[in-house]
Amino acid sequence: MRVLIVGSGGREHALAWKIRQSPRVEGLFIAPGNGGTAREGENVAVEVDDIPGLVKLARTKKVDLVIVGPELPLVLGLTDALEKEGIFCFGPGAYPAQLEGSKAFAKSLMSQAEVPTAGYRVFEDFDQAVKYVQGRDFPVVIKADGLAAGKGVVVADDFEQAREALDDMLVKQVFGKGGERVVIEEALRGEEASFLALCDGRDFLLLPSSQDHKRIGENDTGPNTGGMGAYSPAPVLPAARYQETADLVIRPMLQHLEQMDQLFKGVLYAGLIFTADGPRVLEYNVRFGDPECQPLLMRMDSDLLDVIMACVHGRAAERNLQIKDEASVCVVLAAGGYPARYAKGHEITGIEEAETDPLVKVFHAGTAYKDGRLVTSGGRVLGVTALGADLSDAIERCYRAVDKISFEGMYYRRDIGQKGL
Repeated sequence: MRVLIVGSGGREHALAWKIRQSPRVEGLFIAPGNGGTAREGENVAVEVDDIPGLVKLARTKKVDLVIVGPELPLVLGLTDALEKEGIFCFGPGAYPAQLEGSKAFAKSLMSQAEVPTAGYRVFEDFDQAVKYVQGRDFPVVIKADGLAAGKGVVVADDFEQAREALDDMLVKQVFGKGGERVVIEEALRGEEASFLALCDGRDFLLLPSSQDHKRIGENDTGPNTGGMGAYSPAPVLPAARYQETADLVIRPMLQHLEQMDQLFKGVLYAGLIFTADGPRVLEYNVRFGDPECQPLLMRMDSDLLDVIMACVHGRAAERNLQIKDEASVCVVLAAGGYPARYAKGHEITGIEEAETDPLVKVFHAGTAYKDGRLVTSGGRVLGVTALGADLSDAIERCYRAVDKISFEGMYYRRDIGQKGL
Protein backbone atom coordinates (compact mmCIF):
# COMPACT_ATOMS: atom_id res chain seq x y z
CA MET A 1 0.00 0.00 0.00
CA ARG A 2 0.95 3.61 -0.58
CA VAL A 3 0.04 5.90 2.31
CA LEU A 4 -0.09 9.69 2.68
CA ILE A 5 -0.02 11.27 6.14
CA VAL A 6 -1.19 14.89 6.32
CA GLY A 7 0.44 17.19 8.90
CA SER A 8 3.78 18.38 10.23
CA GLY A 9 3.84 17.86 14.02
CA GLY A 10 4.91 15.30 16.61
CA ARG A 11 1.66 13.41 16.09
CA GLU A 12 2.42 13.00 12.38
CA HIS A 13 5.96 11.79 13.09
CA ALA A 14 4.51 9.22 15.51
CA LEU A 15 1.95 8.13 12.88
CA ALA A 16 4.65 7.85 10.20
CA TRP A 17 6.93 5.88 12.55
CA LYS A 18 4.15 3.45 13.44
CA ILE A 19 2.73 3.07 9.90
CA ARG A 20 6.26 2.49 8.56
CA GLN A 21 6.42 -0.68 10.72
CA SER A 22 3.63 -2.35 8.71
CA PRO A 23 4.86 -4.92 6.17
CA ARG A 24 2.05 -3.72 3.88
CA VAL A 25 3.61 -0.28 3.30
CA GLU A 26 5.51 0.16 0.05
CA GLY A 27 5.35 3.97 -0.16
CA LEU A 28 4.95 6.56 2.61
CA PHE A 29 4.49 10.30 2.00
CA ILE A 30 4.06 13.08 4.55
CA ALA A 31 2.69 16.53 3.63
CA PRO A 32 4.32 18.79 4.57
CA GLY A 33 6.15 16.77 7.27
CA ASN A 34 9.16 17.78 9.39
CA GLY A 35 12.77 16.79 10.07
CA GLY A 36 11.68 13.53 11.74
CA THR A 37 9.14 12.40 9.15
CA ALA A 38 11.79 12.87 6.43
CA ARG A 39 13.53 9.80 7.89
CA GLU A 40 10.37 7.67 7.83
CA GLY A 41 9.15 8.48 4.31
CA GLU A 42 9.12 11.22 1.69
CA ASN A 43 8.16 14.75 2.74
CA VAL A 44 6.16 16.68 0.13
CA ALA A 45 5.75 20.46 0.41
CA VAL A 46 1.94 20.70 0.33
CA GLU A 47 0.29 22.60 3.19
CA VAL A 48 -2.52 21.07 5.28
CA ASP A 49 -5.11 23.66 4.18
CA ASP A 50 -4.45 23.15 0.45
CA ILE A 51 -7.26 20.66 -0.23
CA PRO A 52 -6.91 20.61 -4.07
CA GLY A 53 -3.13 20.27 -3.64
CA LEU A 54 -3.48 17.32 -1.25
CA VAL A 55 -5.98 15.57 -3.54
CA LYS A 56 -3.66 16.10 -6.53
CA LEU A 57 -0.72 14.77 -4.49
CA ALA A 58 -2.67 11.64 -3.51
CA ARG A 59 -3.59 11.06 -7.18
CA THR A 60 -0.07 11.73 -8.50
CA LYS A 61 1.60 9.42 -5.96
CA LYS A 62 -1.09 6.73 -6.53
CA VAL A 63 -1.93 6.76 -2.82
CA ASP A 64 -4.29 4.06 -1.48
CA LEU A 65 -4.94 5.63 1.93
CA VAL A 66 -4.71 9.13 3.43
CA ILE A 67 -4.37 9.52 7.22
CA VAL A 68 -5.15 13.03 8.43
CA GLY A 69 -3.29 14.32 11.50
CA PRO A 70 -4.65 17.84 12.20
CA GLU A 71 -8.26 19.00 12.37
CA LEU A 72 -8.12 21.83 9.78
CA PRO A 73 -8.08 19.72 6.59
CA LEU A 74 -10.94 17.59 7.96
CA VAL A 75 -13.06 20.67 8.71
CA LEU A 76 -12.22 21.97 5.20
CA GLY A 77 -13.57 18.77 3.64
CA LEU A 78 -10.46 16.80 2.62
CA THR A 79 -12.16 13.44 3.27
CA ASP A 80 -15.14 14.34 1.05
CA ALA A 81 -12.81 15.54 -1.74
CA LEU A 82 -10.74 12.32 -1.60
CA GLU A 83 -13.85 10.13 -1.59
CA LYS A 84 -14.92 11.70 -4.89
CA GLU A 85 -11.60 10.47 -6.30
CA GLY A 86 -12.11 6.97 -4.87
CA ILE A 87 -9.25 7.39 -2.37
CA PHE A 88 -9.72 6.07 1.18
CA CYS A 89 -9.26 8.59 4.00
CA PHE A 90 -9.08 7.91 7.73
CA GLY A 91 -10.85 10.95 9.13
CA PRO A 92 -14.45 12.16 9.18
CA GLY A 93 -16.17 14.23 6.48
CA ALA A 94 -16.64 17.98 6.83
CA TYR A 95 -20.04 17.71 8.56
CA PRO A 96 -19.06 15.45 11.49
CA ALA A 97 -15.67 17.25 11.66
CA GLN A 98 -17.63 20.27 12.94
CA LEU A 99 -17.63 18.42 16.28
CA GLU A 100 -14.21 20.02 16.58
CA GLY A 101 -14.64 22.86 14.08
CA SER A 102 -17.47 24.46 16.07
CA LYS A 103 -17.93 24.28 19.85
CA ALA A 104 -21.55 25.41 19.48
CA PHE A 105 -22.24 22.64 16.95
CA ALA A 106 -20.61 20.07 19.26
CA LYS A 107 -22.68 21.21 22.26
CA SER A 108 -25.87 21.07 20.21
CA LEU A 109 -25.09 17.51 19.05
CA MET A 110 -24.16 16.41 22.60
CA SER A 111 -27.51 17.72 23.76
CA GLN A 112 -29.35 15.80 21.01
CA ALA A 113 -27.36 12.59 21.61
CA GLU A 114 -27.77 12.91 25.40
CA VAL A 115 -24.04 12.95 26.03
CA PRO A 116 -23.23 14.34 29.51
CA THR A 117 -21.59 17.78 29.30
CA ALA A 118 -21.54 21.18 31.05
CA GLY A 119 -24.46 23.64 30.79
CA TYR A 120 -23.79 26.35 28.21
CA ARG A 121 -24.99 29.37 26.20
CA VAL A 122 -23.82 30.64 22.79
CA PHE A 123 -23.24 34.36 22.03
CA GLU A 124 -22.22 36.45 19.04
CA ASP A 125 -22.91 39.85 20.63
CA PHE A 126 -20.30 41.24 23.07
CA ASP A 127 -22.76 43.26 25.21
CA GLN A 128 -25.17 40.34 25.59
CA ALA A 129 -22.32 38.01 26.54
CA VAL A 130 -21.01 40.49 29.15
CA LYS A 131 -24.50 40.91 30.58
CA TYR A 132 -24.85 37.13 30.85
CA VAL A 133 -21.55 36.60 32.72
CA GLN A 134 -22.35 39.44 35.13
CA GLY A 135 -25.05 37.27 36.65
CA ARG A 136 -22.99 34.06 36.81
CA ASP A 137 -21.06 32.35 39.58
CA PHE A 138 -17.35 32.20 38.85
CA PRO A 139 -15.28 30.60 37.50
CA VAL A 140 -16.86 30.36 34.03
CA VAL A 141 -15.34 28.86 30.89
CA ILE A 142 -15.26 30.96 27.71
CA LYS A 143 -14.47 29.21 24.43
CA ALA A 144 -13.94 30.55 20.93
CA ASP A 145 -16.45 28.67 18.80
CA GLY A 146 -14.09 27.84 15.94
CA LEU A 147 -10.57 26.46 15.55
CA ALA A 148 -7.95 28.22 17.67
CA ALA A 149 -5.01 25.77 17.72
CA GLY A 150 -5.92 24.55 21.21
CA LYS A 151 -5.61 28.07 22.66
CA GLY A 152 -9.18 29.39 22.44
CA VAL A 153 -10.30 28.45 25.96
CA VAL A 154 -10.22 30.79 28.97
CA VAL A 155 -11.21 29.81 32.50
CA ALA A 156 -12.24 33.19 33.96
CA ASP A 157 -12.02 33.42 37.77
CA ASP A 158 -13.81 36.76 37.99
CA PHE A 159 -15.85 39.23 35.94
CA GLU A 160 -12.82 41.24 34.75
CA GLN A 161 -11.12 38.16 33.32
CA ALA A 162 -14.37 37.11 31.64
CA ARG A 163 -14.88 40.56 30.12
CA GLU A 164 -11.29 40.64 28.83
CA ALA A 165 -11.66 37.18 27.23
CA LEU A 166 -14.93 38.20 25.56
CA ASP A 167 -13.32 41.43 24.34
CA ASP A 168 -10.36 39.48 22.88
CA MET A 169 -12.60 37.03 21.05
CA LEU A 170 -15.67 39.02 19.97
CA VAL A 171 -14.24 42.55 19.61
CA LYS A 172 -10.47 42.29 18.98
CA GLN A 173 -10.97 38.98 17.13
CA VAL A 174 -7.64 37.53 18.27
CA PHE A 175 -8.79 34.15 16.87
CA GLY A 176 -10.17 35.66 13.65
CA LYS A 177 -13.30 33.89 12.40
CA GLY A 178 -12.81 31.25 15.10
CA GLY A 179 -13.89 33.78 17.73
CA GLU A 180 -16.90 35.32 15.97
CA ARG A 181 -19.08 33.24 18.31
CA VAL A 182 -18.33 32.15 21.85
CA VAL A 183 -19.62 29.36 24.05
CA ILE A 184 -19.90 30.22 27.75
CA GLU A 185 -20.01 27.15 30.00
CA GLU A 186 -20.26 26.35 33.67
CA ALA A 187 -16.82 25.40 35.02
CA LEU A 188 -16.69 21.76 36.07
CA ARG A 189 -14.37 20.52 38.80
CA GLY A 190 -12.40 17.30 38.58
CA GLU A 191 -9.47 15.60 36.93
CA GLU A 192 -9.26 15.42 33.15
CA ALA A 193 -8.41 12.58 30.78
CA SER A 194 -8.32 11.98 27.02
CA PHE A 195 -10.24 8.99 25.69
CA LEU A 196 -9.79 8.09 22.02
CA ALA A 197 -11.67 5.61 19.84
CA LEU A 198 -10.83 4.39 16.34
CA CYS A 199 -14.22 4.38 14.63
CA ASP A 200 -15.66 2.71 11.53
CA GLY A 201 -18.98 4.61 11.55
CA ARG A 202 -20.81 2.10 13.77
CA ASP A 203 -18.26 0.19 15.84
CA PHE A 204 -15.06 1.34 17.48
CA LEU A 205 -11.81 0.20 19.06
CA LEU A 206 -10.80 1.91 22.29
CA LEU A 207 -7.30 3.22 22.89
CA PRO A 208 -6.08 3.33 26.51
CA SER A 209 -6.76 6.43 28.58
CA SER A 210 -4.22 9.25 28.57
CA GLN A 211 -3.81 12.69 30.10
CA ASP A 212 -2.56 15.86 28.40
CA HIS A 213 -0.87 18.85 30.10
CA LYS A 214 -2.15 21.99 28.37
CA ARG A 215 -0.65 24.84 30.41
CA ILE A 216 2.87 26.11 29.76
CA GLY A 217 3.93 26.14 33.43
CA GLU A 218 4.39 23.49 36.08
CA ASN A 219 1.41 22.75 38.36
CA ASP A 220 -0.82 23.76 35.43
CA THR A 221 -0.04 27.49 35.51
CA GLY A 222 0.25 30.07 32.75
CA PRO A 223 -1.39 30.22 29.31
CA ASN A 224 -2.71 27.24 27.35
CA THR A 225 -0.52 25.62 24.72
CA GLY A 226 -1.03 22.90 22.13
CA GLY A 227 0.07 20.48 24.89
CA MET A 228 3.32 20.19 26.89
CA GLY A 229 3.27 16.45 27.49
CA ALA A 230 1.07 13.43 28.07
CA TYR A 231 1.09 10.00 29.66
CA SER A 232 -0.86 6.75 29.43
CA PRO A 233 -2.70 5.16 31.13
CA ALA A 234 -4.42 7.83 33.25
CA PRO A 235 -5.41 6.29 36.61
CA VAL A 236 -8.50 8.56 36.75
CA LEU A 237 -9.91 6.36 33.93
CA PRO A 238 -8.85 2.74 34.62
CA ALA A 239 -9.27 -0.02 32.02
CA ALA A 240 -12.15 -1.56 34.01
CA ARG A 241 -14.21 1.57 33.23
CA TYR A 242 -13.40 1.98 29.53
CA GLN A 243 -16.51 0.24 28.25
CA GLU A 244 -19.05 2.01 30.48
CA THR A 245 -17.40 5.36 29.70
CA ALA A 246 -17.49 4.63 25.95
CA ASP A 247 -21.20 3.80 26.27
CA LEU A 248 -21.69 7.30 27.72
CA VAL A 249 -19.50 9.41 25.45
CA ILE A 250 -18.50 7.51 22.26
CA ARG A 251 -21.35 5.18 21.26
CA PRO A 252 -24.23 7.73 21.55
CA MET A 253 -22.42 10.25 19.34
CA LEU A 254 -21.60 7.65 16.66
CA GLN A 255 -25.21 6.41 16.69
CA HIS A 256 -26.57 9.95 16.49
CA LEU A 257 -24.35 10.76 13.50
CA GLU A 258 -25.31 7.48 11.80
CA GLN A 259 -28.99 8.40 12.19
CA MET A 260 -28.15 11.69 10.45
CA ASP A 261 -26.56 9.68 7.61
CA GLN A 262 -23.13 10.99 8.60
CA LEU A 263 -20.97 7.95 9.36
CA PHE A 264 -17.96 8.93 11.47
CA LYS A 265 -14.84 7.10 10.29
CA GLY A 266 -11.68 8.20 12.03
CA VAL A 267 -10.54 9.07 15.55
CA LEU A 268 -13.22 10.34 17.92
CA TYR A 269 -11.45 11.96 20.88
CA ALA A 270 -13.46 12.72 23.99
CA GLY A 271 -11.82 15.25 26.32
CA LEU A 272 -13.32 14.21 29.66
CA ILE A 273 -13.52 15.62 33.18
CA PHE A 274 -14.38 13.32 36.07
CA THR A 275 -16.78 15.21 38.34
CA ALA A 276 -18.54 14.10 41.52
CA ASP A 277 -21.52 13.30 39.24
CA GLY A 278 -19.49 11.17 36.82
CA PRO A 279 -17.63 11.87 33.57
CA ARG A 280 -18.59 14.87 31.43
CA VAL A 281 -17.38 15.72 27.92
CA LEU A 282 -15.42 19.00 27.86
CA GLU A 283 -14.82 18.79 24.11
CA TYR A 284 -14.66 16.44 21.16
CA ASN A 285 -11.75 16.31 18.76
CA VAL A 286 -11.92 14.45 15.46
CA ARG A 287 -8.31 13.26 15.23
CA PHE A 288 -5.44 11.90 17.31
CA GLY A 289 -4.42 14.28 20.09
CA ASP A 290 -0.98 15.83 20.00
CA PRO A 291 0.89 14.93 22.24
CA GLU A 292 -1.39 12.03 23.37
CA CYS A 293 -0.79 10.23 20.05
CA GLN A 294 2.90 9.75 20.88
CA PRO A 295 2.57 7.77 24.18
CA LEU A 296 -0.52 5.92 22.85
CA LEU A 297 1.28 4.66 19.73
CA MET A 298 4.33 3.69 21.83
CA ARG A 299 1.98 1.34 23.74
CA MET A 300 0.29 -0.13 20.62
CA ASP A 301 1.43 -3.59 19.52
CA SER A 302 -1.12 -3.92 16.69
CA ASP A 303 -0.29 -3.10 13.07
CA LEU A 304 -1.80 0.41 12.88
CA LEU A 305 -2.30 0.21 9.12
CA ASP A 306 -4.33 -3.02 9.48
CA VAL A 307 -6.48 -1.44 12.19
CA ILE A 308 -7.11 1.72 10.16
CA MET A 309 -8.04 -0.26 7.04
CA ALA A 310 -10.51 -2.32 9.11
CA CYS A 311 -12.13 0.97 10.24
CA VAL A 312 -12.19 2.37 6.70
CA HIS A 313 -13.99 -0.79 5.50
CA GLY A 314 -16.49 -0.76 8.39
CA ARG A 315 -14.98 -3.84 10.05
CA ALA A 316 -13.62 -2.58 13.37
CA ALA A 317 -15.69 -5.22 15.21
CA GLU A 318 -13.48 -7.93 13.66
CA ARG A 319 -10.32 -6.52 15.24
CA ASN A 320 -8.80 -6.30 18.71
CA LEU A 321 -6.20 -3.72 19.69
CA GLN A 322 -3.05 -5.22 21.18
CA ILE A 323 -1.74 -2.81 23.84
CA LYS A 324 1.50 -3.17 25.83
CA ASP A 325 1.12 -3.41 29.62
CA GLU A 326 3.84 -0.78 30.09
CA ALA A 327 3.08 2.87 30.85
CA SER A 328 4.34 5.63 28.56
CA VAL A 329 5.22 9.31 28.95
CA CYS A 330 5.86 12.09 26.43
CA VAL A 331 7.61 15.33 27.45
CA VAL A 332 7.46 18.20 24.95
CA LEU A 333 10.62 20.26 24.49
CA ALA A 334 9.54 23.75 23.43
CA ALA A 335 11.29 26.85 22.10
CA GLY A 336 11.88 29.56 24.71
CA GLY A 337 9.00 32.06 24.62
CA TYR A 338 6.38 29.56 23.36
CA PRO A 339 3.31 29.88 23.23
CA ALA A 340 4.06 33.58 22.51
CA ARG A 341 6.94 34.67 20.27
CA TYR A 342 9.94 32.38 19.94
CA ALA A 343 13.11 32.11 17.86
CA LYS A 344 13.73 29.50 15.15
CA GLY A 345 16.86 28.06 13.55
CA HIS A 346 18.71 26.84 16.66
CA GLU A 347 20.72 23.65 16.20
CA ILE A 348 19.44 20.56 18.07
CA THR A 349 21.89 18.02 19.52
CA GLY A 350 21.69 14.83 21.58
CA ILE A 351 18.77 12.98 19.96
CA GLU A 352 20.85 9.94 18.97
CA GLU A 353 22.24 9.72 22.50
CA ALA A 354 18.72 9.98 23.97
CA GLU A 355 17.57 7.12 21.72
CA THR A 356 20.31 4.73 22.85
CA ASP A 357 17.70 3.57 25.37
CA PRO A 358 15.58 1.10 23.30
CA LEU A 359 12.45 2.16 25.22
CA VAL A 360 12.84 5.83 24.19
CA LYS A 361 11.74 7.44 20.91
CA VAL A 362 12.18 11.15 20.15
CA PHE A 363 9.37 12.42 17.92
CA HIS A 364 10.03 15.57 15.91
CA ALA A 365 7.47 18.41 15.81
CA GLY A 366 8.98 21.82 15.00
CA THR A 367 12.21 20.66 13.30
CA ALA A 368 13.80 21.01 9.87
CA TYR A 369 17.11 20.22 8.20
CA LYS A 370 19.12 23.26 7.13
CA ASP A 371 22.53 22.84 5.48
CA GLY A 372 22.67 19.29 6.84
CA ARG A 373 21.97 20.36 10.43
CA LEU A 374 18.80 19.66 12.40
CA VAL A 375 17.36 22.98 13.62
CA THR A 376 14.25 24.25 15.44
CA SER A 377 11.41 25.46 13.23
CA GLY A 378 8.39 25.67 15.55
CA GLY A 379 7.13 26.30 19.07
CA ARG A 380 6.87 22.68 20.14
CA VAL A 381 10.14 21.22 18.90
CA LEU A 382 10.39 17.60 20.11
CA GLY A 383 8.33 15.04 22.01
CA VAL A 384 10.62 12.75 24.02
CA THR A 385 8.60 9.57 24.63
CA ALA A 386 9.45 6.58 26.82
CA LEU A 387 7.96 3.26 27.91
CA GLY A 388 8.43 2.00 31.46
CA ALA A 389 7.42 -0.94 33.65
CA ASP A 390 5.07 1.50 35.39
CA LEU A 391 4.39 5.24 35.25
CA SER A 392 7.20 6.09 37.68
CA ASP A 393 9.73 4.13 35.61
CA ALA A 394 8.50 5.71 32.35
CA ILE A 395 8.80 9.23 33.82
CA GLU A 396 12.33 8.57 35.07
CA ARG A 397 13.42 7.06 31.73
CA CYS A 398 11.86 9.94 29.79
CA TYR A 399 13.56 12.71 31.76
CA ARG A 400 16.90 10.84 31.57
CA ALA A 401 16.56 11.05 27.78
CA VAL A 402 15.51 14.72 27.94
CA ASP A 403 18.73 15.53 29.79
CA LYS A 404 20.76 14.40 26.77
CA ILE A 405 19.09 16.80 24.31
CA SER A 406 19.80 20.49 23.96
CA PHE A 407 19.10 23.54 21.83
CA GLU A 408 19.26 27.23 22.67
CA GLY A 409 16.27 28.39 24.76
CA MET A 410 14.96 24.83 25.31
CA TYR A 411 12.03 24.80 27.76
CA TYR A 412 10.02 21.91 29.19
CA ARG A 413 7.81 21.09 32.15
CA ARG A 414 9.39 18.92 34.82
CA ASP A 415 6.14 17.58 36.27
CA ILE A 416 4.65 15.63 33.35
CA GLY A 417 2.89 12.51 34.66
CA GLN A 418 3.06 13.50 38.32
CA LYS A 419 -0.75 13.59 38.64
CA GLY A 420 -0.81 9.94 37.65
CA LEU A 421 1.40 9.04 40.62
